[in-house]
Amino acid sequence: MTSKILIIGACGQIGSELTHKLREIHGVDNVIASDINTRKLDLVNSGPFVILDAKNFNAIKDCCINNNVKTVYLMAALLSATGEKYPMEAWDLNMNSLFHVLNLAKQKIIDSIFWPSSIAVFGPSTPKEDTPQYTTMEPTTVYGITKQVGERWCEYYHQKYDVDVRSIRYPGIISWKTLPGGGTTDYAVEIYHEALKNKKYECFLSKNTALPMLFMDDAIKATVDIMAAKADAIRIRSSYNLSGISFTPKEIAASIQKHISDFKITYKPDFRQNIADSWPKSINDSEARAQWNWKHSLDLDDITNEMLTKLKAK
Repeated sequence: MTSKILIIGACGQIGSELTHKLREIHGVDNVIASDINTRKLDLVNSGPFVILDAKNFNAIKDCCINNNVKTVYLMAALLSATGEKYPMEAWDLNMNSLFHVLNLAKQKIIDSIFWPSSIAVFGPSTPKEDTPQYTTMEPTTVYGITKQVGERWCEYYHQKYDVDVRSIRYPGIISWKTLPGGGTTDYAVEIYHEALKNKKYECFLSKNTALPMLFMDDAIKATVDIMAAKADAIRIRSSYNLSGISFTPKEIAASIQKHISDFKITYKPDFRQNIADSWPKSINDSEARAQWNWKHSLDLDDITNEMLTKLKAK
């Protein structure tokens, strides 16, 4: 039987686009999408799909054995803003799902794992500008704590049990295809929808809050590239810094105003401001660029043009 790929959390913002890309590369029948529900019908109907709870070890194990799954992309998680509302649920989902797939690899049921980390691993004591790969990490959110702890477990399982686990620290992700899922960087997607619909947007972050961002196509490319790289090229088994560009709400608004001149932005920071203030303003991802040839392709004006064009057509 041909070995298969399983994506857990395939209906999420990144998972859904990753599923389509992996099916393009490996063939529709070789990529099994899974989630806890079937809310995203276009994805559910586009190829093999199973309802799978990321917290259910036996269900994941059975799915892997029955379908000859050898690679798992674990994309299920409660994100930063949602995690602050439901901290115990975030810990339960984010940590136990990771242990499940790490243990499947330890048992040699699967061969390789992709697990995303996040810039949420950093905290107020981390250098804000050009944040290095190795630095102080004192996250202040439940999401960040789960990702920091997860990174340590990934490296531990690699060193102790030779588990082939690979990870990147996603910055904020911008996509026109899928609505955001409860993250602190969601404003950078919402703003384009509101610009087209109402020509105004009330931002939940202050105007000069700089955060690292990445267009979805680049995020998917990075995910595919790190998994395609030879094992000896992947020298970091916790998680790689990854970055594209950094910008503020004020700068993204100015970029939109080049296309929609009467677009207005106002600012009403909420609890997410404290989260954003604890994160880096820019990221040094030179290790990823040197070791597996990562590079981003879109800057802010490119992203704005792509978002407005695609959302209009949609």
